Amino acid sequence: MKIYLNRMQREVLSIGAKDNVVVAGRGTGKGLVQASVLLNVVQQMPGCTVAMVAPSVVRALTNTLPSTSMHWENWGYKRDVHWCIGHRPPKALGWGRPLIEPYSYDNIISFYNGSICQIISQDRKGTSNSKSFDFISIDEGKFIKFDQLKDETFLANRGQQREFGHCPLHHGMLVTSDMPLTKAGSWFLNYEKEMDRDLIRVIVSLKSEREGIAHRMRMEEDAPEYLQKKLKSLDRQLAVLRKNALYYGVYSTLTNLEVLGESYIRQMKRDLPPLVFYTSVLCIPVRQLRDGFYSSMQERHLYTAADYNYLDNLEYDFGKAAKQAKSMEVDADLIPDKPLCIAFDFNRNINWLVVGQVDEDRARMNTVKAFFVKYERKLIELCQDFANYYRTRKNREVIFYYDSTALGSNYAVNDRDFRRVIEETLRAQGWVVKSVYVGNPMNHAEKHLLINQGFQGQGRLTPYINQDNCDDLLVSLQTAGVYNGKKDKRGEKLAETEEDRLESRTDGSDAWDTLYIGCEKFPQRSAGLLVRSSNWT
Repeated sequence: MKIYLNRMQREVLSIGAKDNVVVAGRGTGKGLVQASVLLNVVQQMPGCTVAMVAPSVVRALTNTLPSTSMHWENWGYKRDVHWCIGHRPPKALGWGRPLIEPYSYDNIISFYNGSICQIISQDRKGTSNSKSFDFISIDEGKFIKFDQLKDETFLANRGQQREFGHCPLHHGMLVTSDMPLTKAGSWFLNYEKEMDRDLIRVIVSLKSEREGIAHRMRMEEDAPEYLQKKLKSLDRQLAVLRKNALYYGVYSTLTNLEVLGESYIRQMKRDLPPLVFYTSVLCIPVRQLRDGFYSSMQERHLYTAADYNYLDNLEYDFGKAAKQAKSMEVDADLIPDKPLCIAFDFNRNINWLVVGQVDEDRARMNTVKAFFVKYERKLIELCQDFANYYRTRKNREVIFYYDSTALGSNYAVNDRDFRRVIEETLRAQGWVVKSVYVGNPMNHAEKHLLINQGFQGQGRLTPYINQDNCDDLLVSLQTAGVYNGKKDKRGEKLAETEEDRLESRTDGSDAWDTLYIGCEKFPQRSAGLLVRSSNWT
């Protein structure tokens, strides 16, 4: 079986270092590298335990595991024949047993030779506790919390020195990601200075020599014995060098241009916000504006919240998991008996809806979801998207915060003003809407002070954002600048271009501002009770 490998894949797999940090753009084939390295690890160390680390359960089920398993299947390693997931392998298969047998197989991938992969999601606390790993694989590194990784998972990379100490990959690590946007997500970029480039060059040279000899032996029916000895000698040298090697590589999506084609790159440039295109496609490092409008927002204000029981009941059905990730069924941060708080931003070409909930006992406002529509899709469609996402929610109460921009304007719809369109559309979908007027838009200086005091914990409510459900909103917040003492909104009215997408501008952040101002300054009662308390942690 022949497999095409692009330059990134060839270099990473050919060098074969114990530790690999691969920063590569979308569509470069990071999943193939993950699948190949994991397969090498479990086959070189029968009975070993590998840690597969993901930022969250949702990302593991919808991104990492489907990609990895697809490659294994394509290479002939079939599910429930060569490997299984989420249950103990049947004894009838006669598979080997792991050196350290897990108490539960709920989050385990088992292989025919006894090796296992422990699926670790960082939003499940303590999943690395009391474990002993032989290798660590980390996907989507930019979303990984490094403090949790080093305090829990790295400390567990300590197993079976006697059994596997000879293996070059033992106690190794693989990190794959595209270029991070935030400082906290940039932890793995520090490994660049740890790479010994001379050592890598020696490995590449010896590997090239080895491949030349191997090719010659394949061409000759009766290869001389000295070639076989030379091959074994090179293998021993490579094993020693690889065991002490760390490889760090950065590759843009253009690396895989032969497979993706120029049209894919143009489409990504057209469809993605510029910052996302620079980081996720071109792998150009970009940081959050330190002097931006939301300068007090830190990584600690971001969170993930997945309903583990619901996801576990999917029994690793990756297709079903991807579908359910587009509905509220997997959201564990929703307070069931409390209303949703919503706010909008209106523009002729793009309209935003941001959803939050208030937890008074914990003095926080959770931003649980963000929606936007563009061009021919207007407010009615935006409200319908909201209603469809939350269609199974039993509590149908909504607190709708709006300012004067929602009154007397209709450039997002045909005749009625924004407030009436929103109220009527949501009520037609069965929602009980309580509209709360917050007055004229707040002065920029006052707003900047209020919001940043909130992020600093000095307000009534501290804002937090569900990063899995608010990707585009986060780009809008993290890149909002300041101009003449105000939020820099100069680009909002410009025509959309490939380099300047509508959803990357400040419109989304304006909707979020209204939501936070409403929740912070205009607390509401629900069914006679103040919006309070939550069992979510």
